[in-house]
Amino acid sequence: MRVSDHSLRQLDEGYLRTLKTEALQDLSVRLLADLKDARDRLGAGPWNSSQPPGSRPAWEQGLGRPTGLATGIAQVLGAAPTDLLPVDSSLTDPAALDPAPIDPAVTDPAPTDPASTHVPTGSARRERAVPKHVGKQAGAAGVGRTQVLTAQEHVQHRPQVCAGCGQALAVDAPAHDYTGFQSADVRFGDPTLPGLLLKVTDHRFADVVCACGHRSRAEAARGKAEPGISALELCEWRLVGPGLATLIVALSMRFRMSRARIAEFLDEWMGLHLSTGTIHQTLHEAAAVVAPAEDEMVAAAVASGVLHADETPWPEQGRILWLWVFCSATVVLYYIAHRGRELLNSLLPDFAGWLMSDGWVAYRAWPRRLRCWPHLIRKACGLAESHERTAQAFGEHVLGVFKRLIHAIHSARDGPHNPPQSIADDHSDDLRALREACECRRSSPHPKTRALAVELLADWDAIFQVLAYPHLPMTNNDAERNLRHWVILRRLSHGTRTEQGSRYFALLASVIDTCRLRGQSPWTYLQDAIRLRRAGQALPPLPG
Repeated sequence: MRVSDHSLRQLDEGYLRTLKTEALQDLSVRLLADLKDARDRLGAGPWNSSQPPGSRPAWEQGLGRPTGLATGIAQVLGAAPTDLLPVDSSLTDPAALDPAPIDPAVTDPAPTDPASTHVPTGSARRERAVPKHVGKQAGAAGVGRTQVLTAQEHVQHRPQVCAGCGQALAVDAPAHDYTGFQSADVRFGDPTLPGLLLKVTDHRFADVVCACGHRSRAEAARGKAEPGISALELCEWRLVGPGLATLIVALSMRFRMSRARIAEFLDEWMGLHLSTGTIHQTLHEAAAVVAPAEDEMVAAAVASGVLHADETPWPEQGRILWLWVFCSATVVLYYIAHRGRELLNSLLPDFAGWLMSDGWVAYRAWPRRLRCWPHLIRKACGLAESHERTAQAFGEHVLGVFKRLIHAIHSARDGPHNPPQSIADDHSDDLRALREACECRRSSPHPKTRALAVELLADWDAIFQVLAYPHLPMTNNDAERNLRHWVILRRLSHGTRTEQGSRYFALLASVIDTCRLRGQSPWTYLQDAIRLRRAGQALPPLPG
């Protein structure tokens, strides 16, 4: 601002009339600049800037504001005007992630001693409180499972071979059940029997006497989680069967339900009471089950010709990390990490394809890179609607060039050549004029004009690489659309609490979206994966 708030409060009509002509003109110029800046800020929105749609007032959320030049550019792109909008709100606003403050008056219980003359505040008590250990506290009453389930099926597991002599055990050999457990499972996706069917099975393990006198016992099959992924043992001895475990993953990851809401749903709609701890353990087990699929997905991403990348803030117990997405035609990969180049360097050292991204500095070192055009078009639309004449002229110039280039790229794609031939030489005059305009305005006093000019010059090759290879994409919509679902979940859950939880979340999200991208059900695959891994078998490959 050219005129500070302190100075503005002192200005009135009487003071202005006392100024000499030269001083009054100088003050008017500064006030005019401030007025134009204020109007530009009032007119800024997702259609002409990097503001996310969620920043709009509630009464404007469904209006689809883009008009004028933005609509014209959208028509040239062959898409709806709202396609120029950022896909998700809060992508660039970490402050929006902060949970609501806690009210001590609500969260702290009232004192129990009526004779007490001094009650410390809730914050004071929290400061003096000794940190609790995770899990059951010393001296607290234990909590166990109280629900009694009626089994619809009884299965006896018998050993097939004597553990002593190694001979096959006779079918009629003396046996008795020495242990067992109940499992609850869900059958779904059966067109002959629609709906969810909860089935409880009694599993009994037999102790069989061989003719040699040795007693052999059947045992539940056991698998092994990947090293460094989880200490949780994969085992068939589980109350939650593979189908029910898959349903819990779907309710959490796809339908964005909290663990408490999942427990409520299972209790009230299916008559099964599960603790939130059991639900939490089931989600972690499912992530550990599919962990080996990560190598397969990374290999598919590295082998792709074009890889879209994007990132959005992600809170992890008080610190802001970033949820990264990398997607190609066959795979979607998620990671929760810092926003630096370390993840790119470790994940894609052998990637030789094109990397489509936004203008974040971490991507700029990539040798074969593409820039998302709608990000630039929205900023140019903001300048074209500015009240500053020089900024308005520059914005209209940029929009005009992009409009002609987009039309030429679509024409090349519709031509007889496959892949389409380069059109860079045909538009060298447009590019030369645009570069000169950017060079002239890289030191402009107007901040947004200067920022757009510097951004265009910094990413010049990445932005206009598509003219040499018209078959390449112009937008990063694939990555942004993949992030949209998880950003909504982030708003509901406030992210994750631990590094392990972040890892599990990213693994499950990657498998779910990769299956969906390939036109396959992630739930059928996940159910089979849990069943096989619990039995000690290898993880099946992702469905193609």
